[in-house]
Amino acid sequence: MSGMAIRATRRLADQICGRVLLPGDAGYHDARAVWNAMIDRRPRLIVRCAGIADVIAAVRFARDHDLEIGVRCGGHGVVGHAVPQDGLMIDLTPMGGVRVDPRRRRARVQGGALLGVLDEASQAHGLATTAGNVSHTGVGGLTLGGGMGWLARRYGLSCDNVRSFELVTADGDVVRASAQENPELFWGLRGGGGNFGIVTEFEFELHATGTRALVVNLGFSLENGYEAMRGWRDLLATAPRPATLTARVSDDPDRPGTPVANIGYVWVGDPGDGEKLLGPLRALGKPAAERVERVSYLALQQRDDAVDGHALRRYWKGHYLTELTDEAIERFLLRGTADGRGEHLPGAALQSHGGAIADVPVTDTAFAHRDTLVEFTTSTGWTEPGEDGERIAAARRCAAAVEPFAGGAYVNALNDEGAVGVRRAYPTHTLARLTALKNAYDPENVFHLNHNIAPTTRVREIAS
Repeated sequence: MSGMAIRATRRLADQICGRVLLPGDAGYHDARAVWNAMIDRRPRLIVRCAGIADVIAAVRFARDHDLEIGVRCGGHGVVGHAVPQDGLMIDLTPMGGVRVDPRRRRARVQGGALLGVLDEASQAHGLATTAGNVSHTGVGGLTLGGGMGWLARRYGLSCDNVRSFELVTADGDVVRASAQENPELFWGLRGGGGNFGIVTEFEFELHATGTRALVVNLGFSLENGYEAMRGWRDLLATAPRPATLTARVSDDPDRPGTPVANIGYVWVGDPGDGEKLLGPLRALGKPAAERVERVSYLALQQRDDAVDGHALRRYWKGHYLTELTDEAIERFLLRGTADGRGEHLPGAALQSHGGAIADVPVTDTAFAHRDTLVEFTTSTGWTEPGEDGERIAAARRCAAAVEPFAGGAYVNALNDEGAVGVRRAYPTHTLARLTALKNAYDPENVFHLNHNIAPTTRVREIAS
């Protein structure tokens, strides 16, 4: 770094309340480490923001010095967009506060908060809002892409429960977006990702969910799983809204190479009411194993924290399916193989949509896949770099086997698909509207380290 750049960086450090980290500083390597251990990029500097004024200063500094901007909320994005090589990482994680107003049933959530903090603050009053399935996920990234969770069939996606946003634009200005104020931006922030600025505060509606939940899982051999899953599929149309139906195929942890098909559901609310669905599920076949657990809602939100923890190399792919045919079920169970068996196969899962998600008109938010029946994901985690090629190829084969039945993709589940993936995530009319919004708020594509919606001006530059 030149002497001039060092002096400018020192002035930035003097200006902000948070910290500026440079390579070699204590805490730099921890700050640049994200959930996917394959991401090993080194920003020129990291600004750990203590408040909105720090975010504004960081954006303006990056613009003045022509530095690429990455924005870190929770750091769960598998692509690692938060970490710009030789750029400026705006780290929101110090801005992790949550304030709950139980009387109004509202939560004000800073842009760097994790889901677990939101859950704990809300559950102290018996309240909650749709907030993913893993507590160390960032609220910001989850919500801006849509935000699925165990409450979505009952209360809508995370983005459906936002009542207002506070945003720092590419010019370093602060704007608010709600149904009454900047309504087009409000529309785009509910599903359009981080394309329009840096959200420093969300206001969520909360719901009286209580504090209890039920988790049901029936395990079948692969040979018996096909018939069980066909019956599970038939339950999707009639399942009560407090129930989110789940299915998964993976290798038995106690018998490597032996696949197990699991079907079940998660119920948020009175477990006694939830157990009424257990009879129809048991009628689908005789499982090799059964687990029925009454848990707290907080325990439910944390149950996958270890499985989806940090320090592993990660890869995932996903699809939305509007129907689940017999052939799609078979492809799902076989995971891109001839017989469902093989070394280092990824897990694959289905999670039901519908209910309150489908109640929202498709034009009301940038999240447009309101007709989704189930979301498919396949994911894998490993530690050895020498396995990268094999692991990624296996996950791609698994996803490719199901793709002929897909009707789109969840933007938060995109990986390395680039513009093709963006077109799968947004229907043509939605993408056109998002592009117009990008033209208005970020015509120079300052915020492009995301699943990018390029402004029209930038598209023309590339074409010429």
